[in-house]
Amino acid sequence: MEVGRRISASPRPCSGRRILAKKKRARSDGIVNSVKKLQRREISSKRDRVFGLSNAQERFRNMHLKEEYDTHDPKGHSSPVLSFLMKRTRVIEIVAARDIVFALAHSGVCAAFSREKNERICFLNVSPDEVIRSLFYNKNNDSLITVSVYASDNFSSLKCRSTRIEYIRRGQPDAGFSLFESESLKWPGFVEFDDVNGKVLTYSAQDSIYKVFDLKNYTMLYSISDKHVQEIKISPGIMLLIFNRASSHVPLKILSIEDGTVLKAFNHLLHRNKKVDFIEQFNEKLLVKQENENLQILDVRNAELMEVSKTEFMTPSAFIFLYENQLFLTFRNRNVAVWNFRGELVTSFEDHLLWHPDCNTNNIYITSDQDLIISYCKADSDDHWMEANGNGGPKVDDCDSSAGSSSKRSNSSLGRSTVAEALEDITALFYDEERNEIYTGNRHGLVHVWSN
Repeated sequence: MEVGRRISASPRPCSGRRILAKKKRARSDGIVNSVKKLQRREISSKRDRVFGLSNAQERFRNMHLKEEYDTHDPKGHSSPVLSFLMKRTRVIEIVAARDIVFALAHSGVCAAFSREKNERICFLNVSPDEVIRSLFYNKNNDSLITVSVYASDNFSSLKCRSTRIEYIRRGQPDAGFSLFESESLKWPGFVEFDDVNGKVLTYSAQDSIYKVFDLKNYTMLYSISDKHVQEIKISPGIMLLIFNRASSHVPLKILSIEDGTVLKAFNHLLHRNKKVDFIEQFNEKLLVKQENENLQILDVRNAELMEVSKTEFMTPSAFIFLYENQLFLTFRNRNVAVWNFRGELVTSFEDHLLWHPDCNTNNIYITSDQDLIISYCKADSDDHWMEANGNGGPKVDDCDSSAGSSSKRSNSSLGRSTVAEALEDITALFYDEERNEIYTGNRHGLVHVWSN
């Protein structure tokens, strides 16, 4: 899947892998029809696909609603500066690690729940003016990294903190320590966590310096200082530096992710007066698309160039690279497609309609083998939880569209949501592969556990 998750400063979390620092009760058939919305889609091109599909069906066939957790703190917060933290808001990110489920609400409140004890352990906001923007589980040292902004700083700078999972399990979220304190991560600065390569990339806009840190111990490895660098893209083992374009070309450099050594420097020719829709790097393949032009796939090793007609490949809103399968997913207008690097469409999920047109990687989960995608999607009335031709979709409804509606819930006699209620307006999703559990968050700030 995608290599890194980039975060930039903003008072509210934004969707996607990049988050920047900005300025300022039901009938039984009804229940079945709601449950079926959560489905999977096989995306593997391997020969044992049929076996894998059958295995996946068994894995998810008996999923049912197991638990419900609440991110809302009824006691509220003492600071009047952050009164919005007292409001019940939608869940925008879920991360699970070591039997602990972390859920981040749109307000900036983050709660940790124990799956073993089935209770809320603590809130991760250790300061009364802290608004948490995003979460990252660092498997290298079994810790959770929180990226936050603060009212005292006018929400203008990103601050990172690392807290060991063991401390959080003990209810000690303040036992962590700050990261990258020397970096000024103000707009348009950012921090990007690269789990594949085990690196962290930061950008300080104040002095136009990119720095690469080791994700294991957070030591700085090297820096890149060049005001002409427009963008950096990370791929397994390498980084692509994209410089400010000239009229007829764009200068590019490929660097080793380990030490910053320049492996190749070259210019890629462009059509004059045509804006660049995207430039993406996948191992030795460079993908370039300009407005109303064909997709170009360049092999940077031998300069071999192939093109895909602009009528066949239209500019997507987002990519996810599947490094294990040498494929990539594209998202466009509620549709998802799988391509290979010969420019061939591998799979077009014509029966697969995304719930929302904008792709948000907090709303989908791709397994570590990169063969299953789990999501919340629109589904046909004759589908069920694990239909063999699954209508899974990598998107969850964005609750901004329903922000004006009532936040009251129709609860069961035990004060818990019914299955149908739990599956309404899902806004975040995570799959725990070790426990074989799906966690979903909704617009009421509730987290639901689905297990068999």
